[in-house]
Amino acid sequence: MSSDSSEPRSKVARLIDAYDLGPIGTDLENAWLGEAGERQSLRDLADRFNRALLLAAIREAGMDVVDGEARNYYRLLTDESVSAGRRVEARNRLDGAGVDVDAVVEDFVTYQAIRHYLTEVRGASYERESDTEGVERERSVIDRLQSRVERVVRDTVDRLRTAGRLTVGDYRVLVSVDVLCQDCGGQYAVGELLDRGHCDCD
Repeated sequence: MSSDSSEPRSKVARLIDAYDLGPIGTDLENAWLGEAGERQSLRDLADRFNRALLLAAIREAGMDVVDGEARNYYRLLTDESVSAGRRVEARNRLDGAGVDVDAVVEDFVTYQAIRHYLTEVRGASYERESDTEGVERERSVIDRLQSRVERVVRDTVDRLRTAGRLTVGDYRVLVSVDVLCQDCGGQYAVGELLDRGHCDCD
């Protein structure tokens, strides 16, 4: 593993070394620029990178997984639609196999980290980045806030249930934010509105 003590390293570059991910940097760059087929967004590339981290950790622990199983574990650990019970079950299975789930999840990167790595470390650029990534940047802020609310509610319910002060079965926490245009009367989930780029006003 190489390092340069003269300046802080990109988190993505550091993780590529730490998890021995080899040529994934080139793969990410090609996918972002569309040189290996359809262009992938930075958010998709962040998920791709995080799945690679999880798979590397699973293999390092000597856990046997079939094709697609690591991807499913990633979904169970990160998808907000997954119930708390299923997420805990997935974590327990990985922990039991010797995977340090907390450490891997802590290493998961955001799309901003991927963008920094591609543009600042690898020197890649994409002409339309400012058009699409501006919306993605704002969407990420909203996503983080919704995820925070979901985590707070889930942790509160789990804590009260464990303490015997709340009875609830296998549950899901649903957090949604809608935008209502008072001019045209259109109501949209915030993600839908960002995708549309407009309401129904003329």
